[in-house]
Amino acid sequence: MTVPTLTLTDPVGPADAPLLVLGPSLGTSAILWENTIPALAGQYRVVAWDLPGHGASPAATDAFSVADLADAVAEAVRSLGADRILYAGVSLGGATGLELLLRHPGLVAAAAIVASGAQLGDPQSWHERAAKVRAESTSSLIVQSGQRWFAPESIAREPELSGRLFHALQDADDESYARCCEALADYDVRSELGEIAVPVLALWGAFDEVAPEPKATEIAAGVRDGRAERIAGAAHLPPAEQPGATASALLAFFTEVTP
Repeated sequence: MTVPTLTLTDPVGPADAPLLVLGPSLGTSAILWENTIPALAGQYRVVAWDLPGHGASPAATDAFSVADLADAVAEAVRSLGADRILYAGVSLGGATGLELLLRHPGLVAAAAIVASGAQLGDPQSWHERAAKVRAESTSSLIVQSGQRWFAPESIAREPELSGRLFHALQDADDESYARCCEALADYDVRSELGEIAVPVLALWGAFDEVAPEPKATEIAAGVRDGRAERIAGAAHLPPAEQPGATASALLAFFTEVTP
């Protein structure tokens, strides 16, 4: 296992504001947060990161774990000179957030774990998806990803951004995507949640079948200072589907816990 190299977007927002780091869902890129960032950047200095082989991040050259992704995020944000951050991540980005809280507890003041869980999916299905992508490319996942990602009205409400998210999936490096699947197959921090002491918000989309309400409530109940909240009208990608509601939930949470 090696720590991959991750690329951050250029910071937006006040230079002297707290740094808020945003993480992506598997198969997406920083554009997942594009419509949410303007509301967040009024109060925070905001950066987003891309998974290996997704968006602007270089392809993976070796196997990695979700813990390795957390180490890579910590390395990337420290390169900005940050020693204390706020964090919000979706799905695999949320899983990375929990690992970040466990592995770098002094770095994160508070975190929002969005459409994610302390364990996700079935290991065999992750290995099967990795094999499918290696054989048929990420293009073979577009139909089923659309069904998982979006609530019934989301694509019609955000057609341009939805289309760009499908292109991000199609453009992702096949081997890097497969390695992300294998990292998720081995990911399970359920027994470690009680070690997390900083405030945690677990957000779930009302239509999300990948990380439904029980995944969020498990996190909220497992950490020492947790809460869970539902995003109406969203499935697995709340920042793209419901940017206003997602931004409002994050701003209310971070304002409350980091006065």
